[in-house]
This record gives sequence, C-alpha cells and structure tokens, in this order.
Amino acid sequence: MNIFKLSIKNIISKPLNSILSLALLILGIGIISLLLQLNSLIKTQMDNNLKGIDMVVGAKGSPLQLILSAVYHIDSPTGNISVEDAEEIKNNRMVGSSIDLLYGDNYKGYRIVGTEDKFLDLYNAKIKDGKKWNAPFEVVVGAKIYSKLNINLNDELISSHGLRETGEAHVNQPFKVVGLLEPSNSVVDQLIITSPQSIWDLHEEHDHDDENQEEHDNEDHDEHEHDHDDEDHDEHENDHDDEDHDEHEHDHDDEDHDEHEHGDKEITAMLIKFKSPMNIIQFPRQINENTNLQAAVPSYEISRLFKLFGFGIETLTYLAYLIILVSGFSLFINLFNSMRERKYEMALIRTLGASRSQLSVMVIFESLILTISGFLLGLLVSRLGVMFVSSLMEESLNYSLSSLYILNEEFWLLGLSILIGLISSLIPAIQVYKMNISEILADE
Repeated sequence: MNIFKLSIKNIISKPLNSILSLALLILGIGIISLLLQLNSLIKTQMDNNLKGIDMVVGAKGSPLQLILSAVYHIDSPTGNISVEDAEEIKNNRMVGSSIDLLYGDNYKGYRIVGTEDKFLDLYNAKIKDGKKWNAPFEVVVGAKIYSKLNINLNDELISSHGLRETGEAHVNQPFKVVGLLEPSNSVVDQLIITSPQSIWDLHEEHDHDDENQEEHDNEDHDEHEHDHDDEDHDEHENDHDDEDHDEHEHDHDDEDHDEHEHGDKEITAMLIKFKSPMNIIQFPRQINENTNLQAAVPSYEISRLFKLFGFGIETLTYLAYLIILVSGFSLFINLFNSMRERKYEMALIRTLGASRSQLSVMVIFESLILTISGFLLGLLVSRLGVMFVSSLMEESLNYSLSSLYILNEEFWLLGLSILIGLISSLIPAIQVYKMNISEILADE
C-alpha cells in the first residue's frame, strides 16, 4: 500500500508530464469508444425498426429515400401510389402480409401516419392509456411525443400540412387523442398514428378549401372587371359570356369532383413481409422492372448506407489508435526521464529497506494508474459525446440515443490500456531494478 501511495505522489509531483500523457490517452480511448457506441446504438435502432419488414413499395425514386421515409420516418416520401396498384402487390402469392402507410402531415414536427392496427403489432406497441382509434380523426400518440409535449387523453391536436411545423394548419379538422402508447424503443415512439381514412379525409378537406379559395378569387376578379366596364351592351354581352363560362366551369368542376370521388385513392408506401425469405431476391426485381412502382429491400439499403459511412469511421478509428500509441510513447518518455531525475531518491528508499522488486513495481504502478485512469476518463468522454450526438439527432430527426453499459469491444480497450501501461514502464522498471545504490550515493 505504501508503494501504491508513493506512486500516486510521484505522478502528482510531475503534473505537466502526467497530464499530457493522460490527455492523449483519454482522447484516443474516447474517440474509439464513441465510435463503438454510436455504431452499436444506431445499428440496434435500425434493426429494431426493420423487424418484420422484408420489402418496402412506393413511388419511383431513390430506394434509400424510400426506406428512410417509410421505415425510419426521417426523410420525405418519394411520392404516392394508387390503392389499386397496392392491391395487386398484396394479392401476389409471394406476399405474406402487408401494411399501408399514409403520411404528409405533422403536429409540431412529429409525423402523423395513417395506417392499420397491424402497424402497432409489428413493433409490439401496446396501449398504455385509452384505446386504439375507431373513427376518423382519432389518434394514438407515441411515448416520446406525449412525454415531451405533455399530451393527454382527449386533447385536440391541430395538424400542419407537410412534414414541417411551418406548413398550413388544418384548424377546421383537429385530431382527438384517444390512446397513449407504452415506450417500445422503436420508431412508433415518435409517431402520431391514426386510420388511413383520416388522412384521406384531411387531404380532401384541404383540396376543397383550396378550390373554394380559387373560386372566391375568381369572383372578386369578375366584380372588379364589372365595375370598370362603361358600356351597357358590352356589359350585357360579358355577363352572358360569363354565365356560359361559369356553367362550363361548374360542369367541369362537377366532373372533377366525380372523378375525385370515384377515382383511386392513394397511399404513400407499403410495408411487405414475404411468405418465404427466398422471395426477397425475385419479387423486388419484378416490381422494379414491370411496374411503375419501386420496391426497396431495407436490409440491403441500410447495409449500403453503413458501407458509405464505413470509410470515414475506419479512418477515425485508425487515427484514434495512433493517438493511443503516441500517448504510450509519451508515457514511456515521462517515466524514463523521471527515473533519471529521481535516482538519488530511489537509492535512499532502498537504504530505508525497500527491495529492488518493490521499486520496480512502484514504477509499473505509476504507469498503470495513468493508463487505467485514461481508460475510465475516456469512457466518460465517449458517453458525453453520445449525449451530444443524441441531442443533435433529437433536434433534427426526433431520434435519441442513450448508453449506460460497456460494450464487449470496450473491454478490449481496457486490455489495450493495461498493455500500453506495462510496455511503457518495462524499460524504466528494469533500470530501477538494476540500479547500483553505492555508486549513486557516492556520486551525490
């Protein structure tokens, strides 16, 4: 114990050198630990949201954008597809189950998704309070949303058009909160979920309001024209022409209304589960080549995304390992110089009864104290880094990350830190062991 205390005093006696070695080790360990944590947390989050989804079908465009928008809800959709086309996909013998998704509106930045009950079952989402939606404009709210925005049962939510909070508000058609979901650690936690009919009705109401506004603008324009007309005959003719034009417009509007009323409804995307895993090779290609739809395989697209980021992550990892090696070299120089400066002190300790082995162990303790402290502080820095990245993701993507556990890979970092401590102290410890007390004392 006395040797251990003496090692700590020796470290404190050279604060500048000790802090430099410690800082380099903290930086290297912290970067590697942060990369390991982020990689693990993001992969876990991705996998949680992919379970039970073999393929996503949507409008033509970027397959990665389709996956990010329909599965993770962090991008804009590629467009809409008709219900008729979706039904053909559902009826294919390769399809085991499917879930329709409609989205394009938000409440304070959180997406409102029209879907089926099966969507909640897909993520094992359970109702905490209230019930599931039974009628249009009834919604259930994810755990992250109601806890952050303090939403309660029977509250009314005024949605905004589009996926950003700045869109036009649907003040005439609020949603009623009928259920609150338990936390599921999935994308459901950050969604407001309702029936598909709610989204269709909401958009029909929005389109109808736009038509009324356009008709009102046309009426104002006609009145303005009428006030500035000087000749009665021309005025009569214009009125007659306007009546014919209005009748034609009215007939045309009726036709459009009938077409809208009886035309095909649209959905944004569809989540597919195959009957057999072998279908994942054949069916997406058939859809992409033979239809005007797009099929994307989530596992493939996410794997491709990780490969794109892989080079940067690998480069940072190599840089961090280089920093750790530099910290080890710095620690060795620190111990080596310290032994030369403290030769007389070491000789006095020997005369007081300390053995060669005890002095060598003291040197090793100094190195290990620094490296293990660097490891622990490096883990702390990495957790602070995770919190910072999580706050950025929460602000921009509504996703959050948290980690209070040590990964298996991080135990390798502990082993690496101990190894660097032992190697750095090896030569100084041998020097102390071979030290000639009589010569040192005679020189002094």
